[in-house]
Amino acid sequence: MIKALHKMGIRSGMMYMAGVMSVGASIVSWNISRQHERSRMRADHWGIFVGEWAPTFFAIGLALRMEEMREEVMTGMPEEEEERHERMGRRFGRRMTAGV
Repeated sequence: MIKALHKMGIRSGMMYMAGVMSVGASIVSWNISRQHERSRMRADHWGIFVGEWAPTFFAIGLALRMEEMREEVMTGMPEEEEERHERMGRRFGRRMTAGV
């Protein structure tokens, strides 16, 4: 699953940001539901429900970071740099080497 996410272009930073946003959304949903719900317990449930997403996003972010690091070790360069070299190679007719 992690390799598939990585191939789709999802990076660890995106998952970390989703985790942080989940914490913020948890606070916002708790505040909104606290003002509109008659039962305080139900308001707490909304905040907790959304807040439980954060650890999942952070865990997926860690797994993606490990995949990114594995790829860097295997290719000898970060993926973005490899893609840049590939684009430059296409642009200049494959006259560039990976070390340039």
